[in-house]
Amino acid sequence: MADPILSVQQVIREYGDRVRTRALAGVDLMLDQGEFAALIGPSGSGKSTLLNIVGLLDRPTSGRVILAGLDTSNLDERALTAFRARTLGFVFQFHHLLPAFTAVENVMLPEWADRGIATREMRVRAEAMLQSVGLSDRAQFKTTDLSGGQQQRVAIARALVRRPPLVLADEPTGNLDTNSSEEIFELMRRFNRELGTTFLIVTHDPRIADRCDRTIEIVDGLVKSDHVR
Repeated sequence: MADPILSVQQVIREYGDRVRTRALAGVDLMLDQGEFAALIGPSGSGKSTLLNIVGLLDRPTSGRVILAGLDTSNLDERALTAFRARTLGFVFQFHHLLPAFTAVENVMLPEWADRGIATREMRVRAEAMLQSVGLSDRAQFKTTDLSGGQQQRVAIARALVRRPPLVLADEPTGNLDTNSSEEIFELMRRFNRELGTTFLIVTHDPRIADRCDRTIEIVDGLVKSDHVR
């Protein structure tokens, strides 16, 4: 059996010096390659904290995060940044696209930032990703000239352009109308099936969670339930 793409082991995250606030209270979580999972829970439950730790944007107070077979505990910031760029893709509720850049330039950004120079090969890969999300005719549009659903398609193309094994999506449909939400969900589902990309999707939308293969509920900093369909 293949190793899991993600293993979170007894992760605790506390904030503050004189007064300690515990956001995560010993989380254990494992994702296998190719899973399509939803992470749910009430506001303040620890979902965003957990996503930041899994995404290597924050470090746990204690515990381990093993990603793609590598224990990330001992990586320094430079190594962590490089590993994150190769291993993870991110999709956010508010896109975080650069408005001065075109759609294709935004998709190029992860590799562009990593290598420090834009190349023809990067552009070709970005154009191919835009075609795969149905936006080849919008490649040269500034992102401010795109609809919300189109911007989120660009964000998905950007997240997947380097073929990361794991994509973290934080409320990816939270700012979209019903039709656009459906299109974005189906797009992520298609990449999950065709590329074998693992998705962990934070959502407050029960319609989204119910259509994922697995629903993980976090309450008060702990995994309360883990349901596989």
